[in-house]
Amino acid sequence: MSLAELSLTQAAAGIREGRLSSVELVADCLRRIDEVDRDIEAWTFLDREYAMQQAQAADDHRKQGKATGPLHGVPVGIKDIFDTSDMPTEFGSKLWAGRTPRRDAAAVARLRAAGAVILGKTVTTEYAYFSPGKTRNPHNPDHTPGGSSSGSAAAVAALMVPGAIGSQTNGSVIRPAAFCGVVGFKPTHGLIPRSGALLLSRALDHVGVFARSVGDAALLAQTLAGFDEEDPDTRAIARPPFVDVAASEPPLPPRFAFIRSPAWKHAEKVTTEAFAELVETLGEYVSEVELGPSFERAVDMHRTIMEVEMAHNLHRDFEQGGDSLSEMLRALIERGRKVLAVDYARALAGSASLNAALDGVFDEYDAILTPAAPGPAPRGLDSTGNPVFCSTWTYLGTPAITLPLLQSESGLPIGVQLVGRRGNDARLLRTANWLVNKLGKRGRAASPNARARRAQTRSGR
Repeated sequence: MSLAELSLTQAAAGIREGRLSSVELVADCLRRIDEVDRDIEAWTFLDREYAMQQAQAADDHRKQGKATGPLHGVPVGIKDIFDTSDMPTEFGSKLWAGRTPRRDAAAVARLRAAGAVILGKTVTTEYAYFSPGKTRNPHNPDHTPGGSSSGSAAAVAALMVPGAIGSQTNGSVIRPAAFCGVVGFKPTHGLIPRSGALLLSRALDHVGVFARSVGDAALLAQTLAGFDEEDPDTRAIARPPFVDVAASEPPLPPRFAFIRSPAWKHAEKVTTEAFAELVETLGEYVSEVELGPSFERAVDMHRTIMEVEMAHNLHRDFEQGGDSLSEMLRALIERGRKVLAVDYARALAGSASLNAALDGVFDEYDAILTPAAPGPAPRGLDSTGNPVFCSTWTYLGTPAITLPLLQSESGLPIGVQLVGRRGNDARLLRTANWLVNKLGKRGRAASPNARARRAQTRSGR
């Protein structure tokens, strides 16, 4: 096994214990990038020499007997909407080409403080919206990797880097993770600070992580979580013990609420068949639950908030460089400018009552079980796919995780999304880990064909 195949947790432990060096690991990741990124194009900025300099500094630090952080010497990818003081941050837009910020985003600063090597910047869609970047799906380059965190998901899936960060304002962590066959975790709104990242919507923006296991996602999220005075939606709390809780055995086997949600009409046949088999496999651990009619407008209310707040936050670029924006983004901003204040206020206020309505579900069940996307990654690169199965949970700010547990007959991954109660991120991670172990190591589960054969989701090419 090459070093690039190591999980985030394995790599961190190996460096900490002196069984491998950061220089060896980073060099192997760069070799992997040279081998496969020509077809995938996950990176928008990568300075190989600088990456090796960071790795050498990490090794020197450890050899001098200095304290090391939980990610010491481990390379990570950064979505190109997070400011990096030593690399360009361009938001996937021609308007910001060559922009180099003066300081790091809070998430990047926390990764550096944990000892991580910032390998490079991964491709984002334009302004983290719908207009695709250059990245292709590692499982089949004729298919989209999803968006907007396209490069982060693809780089982790293709074994170029063991972990990466991204963002979600609609479905931009969960959907690409599902399409690329990796674990994507979007924590509770406000758990990870967003200061220094592109602001689209204060009400909806989340920082999320990509990894190849639940434990790795827990390690990244634990490193990033916490209060930041520049993000008004973060809270002063103790660092959450995500790693230990995720790895622990639940006191009782978890129970899952299978919820089709109003988005179910968008589910493709391969997804409906796969989830029918998954529910049958879980048996007594799962029950089908219907959400009340009040949830039927959740997607519309999410859209209202996103369009208004993006129109406000991107108004300068729209007014000064509108011709450089994609038609899709210009149309969104124009729609957002026409929304009535009363409709925007109603949409903002609506999330509290829906979260309260979910309390009854979470009083009885450990997690909601639902698709991460309508189906596997669509063919073609002109679209990043439909985020409708993520919109409600982003609107409500609940933690969500997608697991690469299913695949289509063509070998494309199908993500299984779990949703937890706001603030119960650790419990959700533990439940997710239990589900992975229940269905088989490394993401084996019921495949969606008529023979119900077991299939293992590929994590590489």
